[in-house]
Amino acid sequence: MKQVNNQFNSKLNARGRIRQTFARIGNYMKTGGKQNIVIVFATIVLFALFTLINPSFASSGMLLTMSKALVPYAILALGVTFVIATGGIDLSIGTVCIGSAVFAGAICKTGVSVEDGTLWLTIPVILLTGLAFGLINGFLVAKCKIAPFIATLGTMLVSRGLTSVISEAVRKTSSAVKYPTTGWFQKIFTNYNGFPVGIIWVLVLTVICMVVMYKTKIGRYILAIGSNEEATRLSGINVDKYKIIAYAIGGFFAGLAALFYVASNPSLTIAGGNGMELDAIAGVYIGGTSTTGGSASVIGTILGSLILVVIRQGLNMALAGGSVVSATNITYAVTGVIVVGAVLLDVLKKKAAAKVKIEKPSDKLLKDTKEKIEELKIEKDYALSAKNNPEAVARVKEIDAEIAALKQVIKVDVPALKAEEKKK
Repeated sequence: MKQVNNQFNSKLNARGRIRQTFARIGNYMKTGGKQNIVIVFATIVLFALFTLINPSFASSGMLLTMSKALVPYAILALGVTFVIATGGIDLSIGTVCIGSAVFAGAICKTGVSVEDGTLWLTIPVILLTGLAFGLINGFLVAKCKIAPFIATLGTMLVSRGLTSVISEAVRKTSSAVKYPTTGWFQKIFTNYNGFPVGIIWVLVLTVICMVVMYKTKIGRYILAIGSNEEATRLSGINVDKYKIIAYAIGGFFAGLAALFYVASNPSLTIAGGNGMELDAIAGVYIGGTSTTGGSASVIGTILGSLILVVIRQGLNMALAGGSVVSATNITYAVTGVIVVGAVLLDVLKKKAAAKVKIEKPSDKLLKDTKEKIEELKIEKDYALSAKNNPEAVARVKEIDAEIAALKQVIKVDVPALKAEEKKK
């Protein structure tokens, strides 16, 4: 949305802010939000279908279960969105997530009741462990020039083995690491007196990620790297630095996801991280983030994670009760089909965008006229926000007349021009 000069030096009032917000939302829906609309619609349809199959799917208990399942995967997906936006990938986030929790639980002795007071220490240990592995991934990819797939595959194995070895050496056993099943930890990260507080965390983190991705230098440079790394480098941007930052964000969010996973699953082993990274990455791709980098949809990441949780829980309930078919295997198959479809859609969009398009005069007139109308509406917002200003009142009337004339162009001139184009 183009910005216009605020000639009246007025502070935008509530009406103007609301109108411009809805205008931005509408513009987003017309351009990059179509895939998200499809995901929302598909999620609603699937939810209704599974509820018809088993009415208890819509029960409060099941909704709480789904929210607990969604939170760690959504947070993992938010972090890896920054990595994928650079054109890379991080296969280690699943084992780093669980490994950091196993490591922290072992050294803080969370399973020993007399030492439960050290539970608070697991929070910084988990976060710092996730951040450390993220920095290692970033260094290997950016400085050592190792392919992201190979580098993160290596750290996935290292994190799985190293955290297990340390845990076994400290605890003198290979049994599962235990965390308290109730208490302040659960109230903060998963269930506050029956309320799924983790969802609030996800919403807050989503807003933070959107601000970082779209409104800060870090996000803009990360997207620029994914779009054209060499051009970004030649423009003077420290590409290696921002690649490391992207992987550090992914690692930190893996540690953050571990807090929510442990709060819902107090008994865990390192094997619990197997496949988590694939679900998180699948959610990112389904949400519309480009597989080759350069564009990212933070909201889409959350929606992609949500539809996967609905499918997984819905199939588990639909196939329960003596079915010989494994719901887990069916879920893998369905997820695979969805991911391939999302990637194929991304490829087709890129091919369509690469085609040379000849803009017809009628299309250009329509586009330019709509842009001019929106500029006038923004100017009107500021004029209406100016209190006790006769010039602003007069300008509002002029703007209304100009908008009416431009709408007449859309109504009469554009169709006439299209008719002439058809005759040629």
